[in-house]
Amino acid sequence: MTQDEIIEMARQVRVDEIKVGGMLAGLHFHPKDLMDFAKLVAAKEREACAKICDEFCYGSTKILVEKAIRARGKA
Repeated sequence: MTQDEIIEMARQVRVDEIKVGGMLAGLHFHPKDLMDFAKLVAAKEREACAKICDEFCYGSTKILVEKAIRARGKA
């Protein structure tokens, strides 16, 4: 994930941007919103892993591994 992608996910939840001289210097999360942000990051990472599996796995192994990766988001 790029820094811009991470910042965009942070903006999807309630985050206070800390700016110094007009430049983004930090992010302040409220406790519940930090958990929502973590879930967004984990979902994006799971999907990236599933795509790698799609590229390198074959046959029934591919289907099982992709399902297992995506199912982790439902646990």
